[in-house]
Amino acid sequence: MSSIRLLDRSDAETAATPRVIGLVCRACGHAAPLQATNMCEECFGPLEVQYDYAEVARRVSRESIAAGPASIWRYRALLPIESDDVEPISLGEGWTPLIHARNLGEELGLRNLYVKNDTLNPTGSFKDRVVSVALTWAREQGFATVACASTGNLANSVAAYAASAGLRAVVLVPAGIEPGKITATSVYRPTLVRINGSYDDVNRLCTELIDTVDWAFCNINLRPFYSEGSKTLTFETVEQLGWRLPDEIVIPVASGCQFVKHEKAVRELIDLGLVDASPRPRLTGAQAAGCGPVATAFAGGSDLVTPVRPSTIAHSIAIGNPSDGADVLRISRATGGVVESVTEDEIVEGIELLAATEGLFAEAAGGVTVAVLRKLARAGRWQPDATVVAYITGHGLKTADAVAGRAALADPIAPSLRTFVAEHADLIG
Repeated sequence: MSSIRLLDRSDAETAATPRVIGLVCRACGHAAPLQATNMCEECFGPLEVQYDYAEVARRVSRESIAAGPASIWRYRALLPIESDDVEPISLGEGWTPLIHARNLGEELGLRNLYVKNDTLNPTGSFKDRVVSVALTWAREQGFATVACASTGNLANSVAAYAASAGLRAVVLVPAGIEPGKITATSVYRPTLVRINGSYDDVNRLCTELIDTVDWAFCNINLRPFYSEGSKTLTFETVEQLGWRLPDEIVIPVASGCQFVKHEKAVRELIDLGLVDASPRPRLTGAQAAGCGPVATAFAGGSDLVTPVRPSTIAHSIAIGNPSDGADVLRISRATGGVVESVTEDEIVEGIELLAATEGLFAEAAGGVTVAVLRKLARAGRWQPDATVVAYITGHGLKTADAVAGRAALADPIAPSLRTFVAEHADLIG
């Protein structure tokens, strides 16, 4: 993993030094100006936001972060909004609980298991983090329309945040996503376009639209800025652990964009001196077997991810052609992590296990994460004292159909004490 280079500057020089200095290609290192684009013109690789980390280091400390708001914007110095005068588009996203999952940990033989509960974000998923950053940047650049390709969670978030900011929202989704996600998007009155096809079909259409319309597509032409919001999930985790890095983080993998940013977050925390340099956490990816191209490549020892056609209940991570899949493979191997997949039955069991042990209802993607966690724990991956964190990125009410009808319900009884005692004597003793 590359390190962040800190430049030496005098106080006079830093007074007027911009913190966000441009874009840089993750693949070839080619520099580009700050603009709404996500692809390197030299090699077509993904673009990243480039910071002047000497200027960041001058502004950020554990104390300055602690003095910030209880949201992702406590990490503003590490986000791509240059001017401190810009008011973020925020609904209070971030600073979600890090739960010491003692009951689930006892089930899995882990004394220091933690669950990062991002179901409590304003629209019920971690997408609120990335959308807050993307829309703040877009408004600062003068965009009047924001858009996205989505499997549901991003559509919910873009529609809500655009409504709050007074921006027009256009969201494109596969027609077959969960009805609850359609409802949770349409209530904000965006322009909602359903497409007969997969997420990859929707994403391809949005990529073509960019050349036709002057819109800010959060996860396409704004991707370098949007994706920086993902880092805050790891920033919070480490701060909530007392500025201590965990031994391993289990992360759901869709496009792989989020996974890549967690590795960047770790590097930034270390190189800015906010945490000790070692040991660095292993980063492990979780996928559904019905859409697990990265897990398949990892298992086969390949560096290439072969696209697949998704067939899974975990719609929010059902991306058959993940844009950052190769980087997920590189990072997981470099950190000592793995990329694992689980079956549809295991996904449902994962949802139920987390609910029954920790009182946390996760969507199907969370079921994937917990099922992979259980699978690896049963295989003996961790010592009992290992500090392991699982990212739960969406609320179960978004995919309630995944577990509907599984509970065995007794017939209703009459509203009388005699009937209750007769039917449930075992409860009374």
